[in-house]
Amino acid sequence: MSELRPLDIEVLISDVLASNPNVNVEAIRKAYDFADKAHGGQVRKSGEPFINHPLEVADILSGLNMDSATIQAALLHDAVEDNDDISIADVKKIFGEEVADLVDGVTKLGKVSYTTRTEQQSDSMRKMVIAMAKDVRVILIKLADRLHNMRTLDALPEKKRVLKSRETMDIFAPLAHRFGISAIKWELEDLAFSYLSPEKYHQVELMVQESREAREAYGKGIMTEIADVLDTVSIQAKIQGRPKHLYSIYQKMKNRGKDFSEIHDLIALRIVVDSVKDVYGVLGMVHNLYKPMPGRFKDYIAMPKFNMYQSLHTTVIGPTGRPLEIQIRTAEMHRRAEYGIAAHWRYKEGKPASTDDKMDDRLSWLRQILDWQNETSDPVEFMDALRIDLFDEEVFVFSPRGDVKPLKKGATPLDFAYSIHTEVGHQTVGAKVNGTIVPLAYQLEMGDQIEILTNKNSSPSRDWLDIVVTSSARSKIRGYLSKSTRSDDISNGRDMLMKIMRKHGVSIATRKVEKELGLVALDMHYKTIDELYAQIGSSKLSARLVGTRLLKQLSASGLLAKDSKGAKVLAAEEAVDRPGGVASTEEAEFTLETAMMAPRHARKPKQTGGGIRVAGIEDVLVRLSKCCNPVPGDDIVGFITRGRGVSVHRASCPNVRDLQHTPERFIKVEWDRDAHATYHIEVFVQALDRLRLLQDVTMKVAESGVNILSSATTTHKDGIVDMRFLFETGEMASLDALLSSLRGVEGVFAARRMLPGENLKKKTY
Repeated sequence: MSELRPLDIEVLISDVLASNPNVNVEAIRKAYDFADKAHGGQVRKSGEPFINHPLEVADILSGLNMDSATIQAALLHDAVEDNDDISIADVKKIFGEEVADLVDGVTKLGKVSYTTRTEQQSDSMRKMVIAMAKDVRVILIKLADRLHNMRTLDALPEKKRVLKSRETMDIFAPLAHRFGISAIKWELEDLAFSYLSPEKYHQVELMVQESREAREAYGKGIMTEIADVLDTVSIQAKIQGRPKHLYSIYQKMKNRGKDFSEIHDLIALRIVVDSVKDVYGVLGMVHNLYKPMPGRFKDYIAMPKFNMYQSLHTTVIGPTGRPLEIQIRTAEMHRRAEYGIAAHWRYKEGKPASTDDKMDDRLSWLRQILDWQNETSDPVEFMDALRIDLFDEEVFVFSPRGDVKPLKKGATPLDFAYSIHTEVGHQTVGAKVNGTIVPLAYQLEMGDQIEILTNKNSSPSRDWLDIVVTSSARSKIRGYLSKSTRSDDISNGRDMLMKIMRKHGVSIATRKVEKELGLVALDMHYKTIDELYAQIGSSKLSARLVGTRLLKQLSASGLLAKDSKGAKVLAAEEAVDRPGGVASTEEAEFTLETAMMAPRHARKPKQTGGGIRVAGIEDVLVRLSKCCNPVPGDDIVGFITRGRGVSVHRASCPNVRDLQHTPERFIKVEWDRDAHATYHIEVFVQALDRLRLLQDVTMKVAESGVNILSSATTTHKDGIVDMRFLFETGEMASLDALLSSLRGVEGVFAARRMLPGENLKKKTY
């Protein structure tokens, strides 16, 4: 954080001239005199004269090499807001339209009555957004204003300190980051951090101070070694330690789960040279002097960050074996990194510089924000949208040929594959990032080079829908799955219905039965029988339900013999299926009880409902449905079957929706937490083949405490390994944790729970 120092107009003018000799000194003095008179007698919460604040704001902007109009506006930015007898028109008359527009853009809407603070904040931000879209100097003044307010926040009550700090962390620090002004961004974050989490701030501060002396001595030794090597090849360079920002250190410890000693940039150097050629020359010499850490090199020169930042980043192993981060850049890149968009400022004392198309591209998001302020009148919605956009970034990645692809932040190799071509995405079996195999769920970072591994015989998996983040990739995957699985679903659905009807002595292969089945399909809102079969085959529709509908249709058409198996089944169902449900509570209990009793000739179910409680009934036959195989932790529902007890489904099971036509047959069920039942669950894992893959997978299983009952592993010619495990577990939570752990194993790109009867003859990747 910057040290506060006494400041007056003479010190300010000296600072302004040092950074920009072409400023209009007389215009700045005139603005100061006007502001000094406007704020005469006013004091801040700290007790100091109010004029000190605009002076400090102007001085911060002088450090960004800003022009005369910006310095004047900084001196005047509170004059209108804090004085009823001064208007924007007065400022325009005295200082001109340019300065008046800047002051108007920064001035809050404080004289308007608002219902809530959020509404006031939203309208102030709307006005600032519109103004900065016209002239970006508005946000530079606002950032300098906020920075000085944060430096002097101690004078405010604690509640206001927290509110200002939260607003700074949510809006103003991200804005500084968007505009690439790291000199302001880092200080805003550290100041806000100190008020929002004072204990954590002081803890990190103490850790940094305790290790500072040793770090500085270590850094000086390395700086001397590098300087000596550069002297041998006559490369002029400035080598300095890089500032350590406490909030950045805290974020890395929190988000990455790292210990304080593992933060690489605690020991960091910055090397500034004259040319891009020297940048890469220094990189080669540094890597020759110290061993680089794999995967820790970033070239932001070839591919700048979204906020115009350029530099080379590399992490090397220093002489004592400790990691050391080094940044290498030119003087121009360093100026841009510190001052961001201010370094590109066009208005140099009223003389526009040449058009900078790249800067226009970086500011395109401002026009999107302008669209929001026209689309929504909800202040909460607007502020949420603004926060999301400030944090929403792109990543730029490379193909093996060096082609650049912009992707949404959080994008994965699958998103990249589909951005190249649909077929490349469909045939993906793996990916390499910077030469290293990564899971398909790996989140891409700026500057990553990606190689997609394909196989013409592979195809998308439904798991991919949970991996991709771009809408185009998701829609291509869904399109493939719907087309490729339809024929299989139709065939499977026909076989399932045929099996059901054969038990009732009915063949669906005859023309008469097929005609009646067509009527059933239309009655269930399906245009064709094939659509009906496809729904059954994809487990979205119960084959048993369709079979019952078909039996009723055949009976109504006189095609079902009265003494047939199917007729007897229909007769047995009348007690429960009569219109309007059962007649009374007593009859309901009797019907339910008899429905629960399994016929003597029926086969004993393979799976019983140990660990399930049925509301109001004890010692009842309970069957865990095979279509969704629920386990403890799943939300469940119970359905009264005919002669087979209560069938328990997962609440999300597609078949539950198809049973809604008989709501009276649903009954409340719940897991018996006191029961010590165990359940068998099949899990499917896919990975790229490598040495010790099975060992790593089984180690994760062993660590989770889940028992393996059986396993099967198949390695295909294309290097893909299919692994199927049958696990025994007592609760869903342990399985979820295991699946998450398995997905983190190197080379594994799919780990999921299998549904009973799922056909894996066709490989999915």
